[in-house]
Amino acid sequence: MVSCDDDFLNTVPKDRLASELFWQTEQDALYASTGMYSRLGDQWRYSAFDAYSDISHFILQWRAESGIEKHTFTSSSNVVADEWEYYYGIVQVTSSFLENVDNVPDMDVNLNARLKAEAKTLRAFAYINLAMLYGDVPLVQTSMTIEEARTISRTAVSGIWDFVSTELTAAAADLPVTQEESGRVTEGVALGLKARAMLYAGRYSEAKEAAGLVMQLGYSLHSSYAELFDYAGEGSSEIMFARQYARDIESTEIFWYYTANSLYTQECQVIPTKPLVDAYLMQSTGLPIDDGASGFDPFDPYTDRDPRLSHTIYVNGDVLANGETLNSLPGSGTGDDITSSAENVTQTGWYFKKYVNNSDYATPWNCGVNLIYMRYAEILLTYAEASIELNEIDQTVLDAINGIRGRADVNMPAVTTTAQGELREIVRRERMVELALEGHRLFDIRRWQIGDQVIPGTVKGMTYDDPANPGTLVMAELTGYVKEFDPAKHYLWPIPNNEMELNDNLTQNPGY
Repeated sequence: MVSCDDDFLNTVPKDRLASELFWQTEQDALYASTGMYSRLGDQWRYSAFDAYSDISHFILQWRAESGIEKHTFTSSSNVVADEWEYYYGIVQVTSSFLENVDNVPDMDVNLNARLKAEAKTLRAFAYINLAMLYGDVPLVQTSMTIEEARTISRTAVSGIWDFVSTELTAAAADLPVTQEESGRVTEGVALGLKARAMLYAGRYSEAKEAAGLVMQLGYSLHSSYAELFDYAGEGSSEIMFARQYARDIESTEIFWYYTANSLYTQECQVIPTKPLVDAYLMQSTGLPIDDGASGFDPFDPYTDRDPRLSHTIYVNGDVLANGETLNSLPGSGTGDDITSSAENVTQTGWYFKKYVNNSDYATPWNCGVNLIYMRYAEILLTYAEASIELNEIDQTVLDAINGIRGRADVNMPAVTTTAQGELREIVRRERMVELALEGHRLFDIRRWQIGDQVIPGTVKGMTYDDPANPGTLVMAELTGYVKEFDPAKHYLWPIPNNEMELNDNLTQNPGY
């Protein structure tokens, strides 16, 4: 990492391995490749992306992330610079690997090709996110001198997508379908990232083709949605790519990050919001809750809902890890009172359940559940959405959607319509609920250009029967916390100010 006084692209990597000391054996190459994976983000990063959208909220309003959520950030905001540095850190270490691995004498050619393909895949992963966050960005493929870094220009985002597509196509050809070592990328991951990138780019034919290739590689949906985010699901064939964690070795504090305040005070960071909870359909009718024929009862709002709601979110009446029942109603006295002014208490009435495992309750700082970067459900939704946008709607599209909705512990009604507009709405809702808390929502909002429809306004929470006035419904609302969204600027983040000051060839995004 670099100090706050240095810009990232102008800093010589401190962890670059000297060729005269390293790159002497195949084991050196394997060690270096493992180092690439260590740069990948932890659990905070991808849940934070969802909090920058409409489906979750940062409780601690003094944190830098709060300004990103509210869209009051500037080019000097820490998070804007941190994400730039993080992704270019991945670019840096993967490019260095590609420059040096051929120096290993007598290296097995197949191992050499595989490790290069892994590096290209991880570098493409970084560029996908850079493009979605900042638009046009410098395309760096080799090490640069400080002078070169201070003169590099931004590459048009279309050029970034071209590069990503080419790199991932080449990488997939040199990657195995499965890896002996968990956590390494495979042919399916490379093709899956290509499908993701092309969907983001609006290149639907390429997205559909790449997703279709993944669908031929033998992945399958796990029968239990809930287990995917528990230790029980870590060997599932649905999980294509995940950050590997293990208790007592490399662990996380994810239980603390989402836990109810009544379990551990002053720990919870991110909570669900009303748009996410409202997105879960009624199970028996398959209709949204605002449809008069849905059967929704506002006085009993969680009964007969899409079971993914109960797998993703703790609602009032749910049993927490300590055996106590969640009660966030005013005056509950449980530590989760929605009207409490204490930090880290839910302000919407809900907490996240996804990734929260009861077995981590005793040692919440020592969680070992893996963080999923890609799973097969995303590929199916990509295939479906790309087909819908191309108006190439057939049974394979319905099968992709219904496979996800038909898990044993979900069992939602099958989709039968073939109308393009209806299917577009269905697949967008499916992405919202199926992939919640997995870091997709912000980018979906950007590519669908719906930010001005879903982000502005106050953060809203549960609607409940007022204990002080039974029979009267009250909605929780953070009236003093208002989010903004300007379509002229907020579909992209600004280029970090420190980068702009050190490189006159960098241009700023509109509005900043």
